[in-house]
Amino acid sequence: MFDPVINSLPAFAGYFATAIGLLAVFVLLYVFVTPYNEMALIRAGNTAAAISLGGAMVGYALPIAVSVAVSHNIGVMIGWGVVACIVQLLAYIVARLALPQLVLNIPQGKIASAIFLASLSLGIGILNAGCIA
Repeated sequence: MFDPVINSLPAFAGYFATAIGLLAVFVLLYVFVTPYNEMALIRAGNTAAAISLGGAMVGYALPIAVSVAVSHNIGVMIGWGVVACIVQLLAYIVARLALPQLVLNIPQGKIASAIFLASLSLGIGILNAGCIA
């Protein structure tokens, strides 16, 4: 009864570890691209920073999840992860160009900007995931 699950555990572990690694790299790159330190802001209780970073993380995780489901090897999954990372970072850059005050609003804790940024990240992530499938 559990044999198929037990036999699949090594593949699961490989895909899961790779997905976590991709997410960690994305978060590091995202935090590097933004002109403010999300982690310090979140530690200080800044809800706007938590919303915007959380939206970016979920927006990135969605295409990664789809790439795991449709990929037959980890190399293809990593390739889609790189594409998804670039797309999410470009979405942030476009948001900054469209609303230059975002770089001030998030550190100031303005929730409206954070919700916009998180929604944009989620929307782009959903579209990205759909295109991978």
